[in-house]
Amino acid sequence: MPNPEPQADPEMAPSSFHPVIARWFAERLGTPTEPQTRTWPLVRAGKNVLVAAPTGSGKTLAAFLIALDALFCEGPALAD
Repeated sequence: MPNPEPQADPEMAPSSFHPVIARWFAERLGTPTEPQTRTWPLVRAGKNVLVAAPTGSGKTLAAFLIALDALFCEGPALAD
């Protein structure tokens, strides 16, 4: 049986990120936008995603924050 496609999660919060990333997001940006919460689980699952949303809606962070989060999560393992 094939694995189902990851679903966009409109409730995905920055708290699911590395604590440093989550704290930075909360302090600097507050609440994520809908394009971010819908994109994060798909990008995290390695899916190709096209985000079509208005300027200023957080499209860049919708993709880039996952990469930063991965680096923060891998960092301690690389130091071993």
